Amino acid sequence: MNINEAISGRRSVRDYTTQRVDEDSIHLLLDAAVHAPTAMHEEPWAFAVIQNKSLLNHLSDHVKELLVDQGDLIHSHGANHASNYFISPEFNAFYNALTLIIIYGKPMGVFVGADCWLAAQNLMLTAFSRGLGTCVIGLAVTALNTPKWKKELGIAADMTAYAPIIVGVPASENPPTARKPPEILIWK
Repeated sequence: MNINEAISGRRSVRDYTTQRVDEDSIHLLLDAAVHAPTAMHEEPWAFAVIQNKSLLNHLSDHVKELLVDQGDLIHSHGANHASNYFISPEFNAFYNALTLIIIYGKPMGVFVGADCWLAAQNLMLTAFSRGLGTCVIGLAVTALNTPKWKKELGIAADMTAYAPIIVGVPASENPPTARKPPEILIWK
């Protein structure tokens, strides 16, 4: 698969089989992530991999609790949608995926977030090229950055969770979605 096929074919997957992502595949994804561009070659990223289903469910429950408390802040344009769909008892913030990879950033300057998101893109494109699905779970960022979850996961207090990404074997094919053409603000 060439890079253009990966870019145009990758979709956010929200339905996974029960097949667990193996350790070798995870290492391959992490290796792709650390080959992302990085400002001043700082490589500020670090990773947490969670494959413990009960821990993922517990984290999902906490994410839903935060949505009740902060739903308007998280989805200001559609708070009603958040309060109805995301907090229903059936909803799992990780769509029942069995692997969550969290990209954390070390406190190394103003470009840490950008570097971590570039690493996330490499990870997701590589996963797609290997037949795996991914989805960024932005709803989990607030929970992952609480002292409670940093302590529970053994993450240093000065680390920041930027990109929680679920990974798994897609249960079905995701059809392509249309994209708007680029909005060019200026071309001089």
